[in-house]
Amino acid sequence: MHHDVVDLRRFYYQRALGRVVQRVLRDRMTAIWPPEQTSGMTVAGYGFAAPLLRPYLACARRVTALMPGPQGVMPWPAGAPNHSVICDEEAWPLDTGSIDRLVMLHGLETADHPAAALAEAWRTLGPGGRMAIMVPNRAGLWAQSETTPFGIGRSYTRGQLEAQARAAGFVPEGGGAALYIPPSDRRFWLKSAQMWERTGTRIARLLIAGVVITEFVKQVSAPVGPGRAVLVPSPLEVLEGIRRPRPAARPAHGNSVGRAVPPRAGDEANSAADRGC
Repeated sequence: MHHDVVDLRRFYYQRALGRVVQRVLRDRMTAIWPPEQTSGMTVAGYGFAAPLLRPYLACARRVTALMPGPQGVMPWPAGAPNHSVICDEEAWPLDTGSIDRLVMLHGLETADHPAAALAEAWRTLGPGGRMAIMVPNRAGLWAQSETTPFGIGRSYTRGQLEAQARAAGFVPEGGGAALYIPPSDRRFWLKSAQMWERTGTRIARLLIAGVVITEFVKQVSAPVGPGRAVLVPSPLEVLEGIRRPRPAARPAHGNSVGRAVPPRAGDEANSAADRGC
């Protein structure tokens, strides 16, 4: 079962509870990746991550909101050039290794083929790229409420989410949780949401959050196995082909300096003629 982009937009931008959820999740996102640290980077979101991407519009080199076809797409951000695009969960219109930061919200739990969606995340992320996934917590109240987007699709435990991402080649770097208030529109819960979030991060073992947040990194391992060996020549092998210097041969009769040269026969006759003999 997929989300409808109309329902998602109504929840996050028109409903009071949705605006509180948007603020809470955005604060968690910017705490993990401060916008000023994304200068020159490409930031993308898959699912319905547009409410979390706005802080990066001013700093990142490029921001793209990927929305799956069964969900539908909406122009985003409002009143500015469009940054959203509709795509297939198994084929994103992005170059391989072109993303530095990727966030998934309402994308994995409703995917027809979660492994294929994670494979596309792996393909489009560059080496060392980071991905943050937000999914409904299986033990939380939000996964049981059908009046919010978190009650649709699969829910996860932290271990299940990490196992599925590891199978796609990702390495977990850190985790957290959010939405410690119940999915209620009562004014008390809406006004005290920030207080419950601060309390929940300190006593997370006692309070059950509605959303599991985990950060993953793409690590490309060096090739292992038989291959072409790299040979490093020794210093003597480098000098192969160069003749070693040899000492000069010494003359057989000692040093030639000052040695008398016997006169030739013609020279003796000329000398006698010069003397008048």
